[in-house]
Amino acid sequence: MISNIKVVRGAPCGASWEAAQKVIGMKVEDGITRMGLETQFFCFADPAGWDPIHGKSPVHFAGKVHAKALANAIAKIVSHL
Repeated sequence: MISNIKVVRGAPCGASWEAAQKVIGMKVEDGITRMGLETQFFCFADPAGWDPIHGKSPVHFAGKVHAKALANAIAKIVSHL
């Protein structure tokens, strides 16, 4: 279960901090997915601005980056147990 999150470096729009608060208390697996979704909900990037390289909107890219960052942080914590 995710009991606490400290955002060390987040999105300029503030989505990182808002999303982090929403996943506290969730199971790890659910929290990783939800982190990406919540980031998308709070993101102020223009969803119509598709990136030609990745084929995704900035909102989708932000969600993936945040979910991956949380997964990496959890993996790091688990490896130290």
